[in-house]
Amino acid sequence: MTWLTWRQFRMQLLVALAALSAVTAYLLISGFQLHNAYNSALAGCPNGGCSPVSQLTTQYRFPYYLGTGLVLLVPGLIGAFWGAPLIARELETGTHRLIWNQSITRTRWLAVKLVFIGLAAAVTTGLLSLLVSWFASPLDRINNNRFTPLLFSARGVVPLSYAAFAVALGTCVGLLIRRSVPAMAATLAVFAAVQILVPLAVRPHLESPVRGDVALTSEAMKSASLIGFTNRTPAAPFVADLNVPGAWVLSGAEPVRTSSGQALTMATQPCATVSDAAAHDACLANADLHVTVSYQPADRYWAFQWSETAIFLALTAGLVGFSAWWLRGRLA
Repeated sequence: MTWLTWRQFRMQLLVALAALSAVTAYLLISGFQLHNAYNSALAGCPNGGCSPVSQLTTQYRFPYYLGTGLVLLVPGLIGAFWGAPLIARELETGTHRLIWNQSITRTRWLAVKLVFIGLAAAVTTGLLSLLVSWFASPLDRINNNRFTPLLFSARGVVPLSYAAFAVALGTCVGLLIRRSVPAMAATLAVFAAVQILVPLAVRPHLESPVRGDVALTSEAMKSASLIGFTNRTPAAPFVADLNVPGAWVLSGAEPVRTSSGQALTMATQPCATVSDAAAHDACLANADLHVTVSYQPADRYWAFQWSETAIFLALTAGLVGFSAWWLRGRLA
């Protein structure tokens, strides 16, 4: 059974390995150049904030976004081109009547196929993710934004779980639709929807956020249009004042509050009677206004990585179990 699976799957795997080899060669060449340039720039700028270091993000922008984009796209493509036709092709061509009437059971047939293809998907995605993470590590250190949704999904261990989930999703969709091309399209659509939904609706709630108060300076209040007596302001510009580099800011527009904790309104605005502009600025500077910022600290990065990986592996197990039940029972 394993040999038959290899014979059926070898062309797809060889194409994937050829593409991975080409990407590897390109990123290795660019990566050594980037790492050398970064070390040279950093030698003359130990704190990393000067122009030669910052310019690397522009100079190597194309391979950076290419590698990140490939890690994001590959699991979905694997699910569509490897997972979706796995059962749908047999049902579409009618070969399932011969395959499932042999001595091997349907459950074992599915298990061998999924283990073989799932491992190939995980290894391919894992190698690509490892390569891109190595290449992009200098730029990631410069940007210090590993929690950015797209960047988070293209680093660490989560891409491997995405690949396993995509294979199981494609297999399940192909089993239900029974046509290869529609199943491939549906797999891509569902996988893309999940990849959008999880960062927006699930990932922020994996752990309770930390909340911190930031005092608003006169300059900050001007930039936030508080001089116009607005009572809400974006929290993100003020997170730097908390001294939590690399944090994931979750707050949107937060109420500006007075020293007593009241939300700032026209009624509670402490300087409403001051008409002179300079005096008004001085009054606001002494008004003890602050905004609450919700964020996830940078040191929770790996906890989030493993939590999201566990979620996708649980979804994978559920899809595999459902596919096995449907194959054994509904298609009997």
